[in-house]
Parts: sequence; C-alpha cells; structure tokens
Amino acid sequence: MKFRKKHREESEVFTDSLNDILFILLMFFLITTTMANPNVVKVNNPRGSKDTKAKQNIVVSINKDQNFFIGQKQVDPIMLDSLIRAEVEAKRKFIDTPSVVINADTISYYGEVFRVMQSAKRAGAKVVANVR
Repeated sequence: MKFRKKHREESEVFTDSLNDILFILLMFFLITTTMANPNVVKVNNPRGSKDTKAKQNIVVSINKDQNFFIGQKQVDPIMLDSLIRAEVEAKRKFIDTPSVVINADTISYYGEVFRVMQSAKRAGAKVVANVR
C-alpha cells in the first residue's frame, strides 16, 4: 500500500514592512508621552496688578571687555563691592532679601563672576547667575 504524501502549502506572513510600522508606532508613543504629563496639576495662580519682581532685582552685568555695570550704569571694578552693598541696603527697605542677578558674557572671567557672587553674599542678598 502506497501512501501519498500530501503537499501542504505553508502560509507565510509578510513581515518586510513590520519593522517600519513598529518604528513609527514607537516614535508616536514616545512623542505623545513626553507631551502629556499626567502628574501636572493645573492651578490658577493669582495675578498681581504690579510687577514687583522686576523692582527687587539688582542686575550686575559683566561684558566681554570685563566692564562692570550695575543696572545700566558702568562702575569701577574697585568700587564694585561697596556699590553692591549700597544697592542691597537700599533694596532691603522694601523687601527682606533682595536678589542680585549676574549677567556675564561667556568670554568674561569666572573669577570676576565669583567675586560679584561673594560680594552679594556678604551683603546678605540672594545670588542668581546667568552666563550667556
């Protein structure tokens, strides 16, 4: 008795474009999860009628030529410590802890930035450094 083998056709799944589809889905989910943060609680903050934050900052700038400015006025580097102390004391009448914002050029010396930081700390002010 002779048994014939039945030839079955094997089914194939076309997977050439599966990698592309999975990559696109992965990118889609990565982008959407970074955009929507579910842990954020939206709160309506009160709005003030005046911007008091701009008045309480003392801005010390150092440009690329190592010139010092308090506000828009250029000052002598020798007088910088006493002028920062005077500005902090003048602002202390209105707020408890004035803040000194340091805007320094990237070419300016870091030693000068630290010197301004130390002067502001000795005067009792908060220091915010902004190196551009």
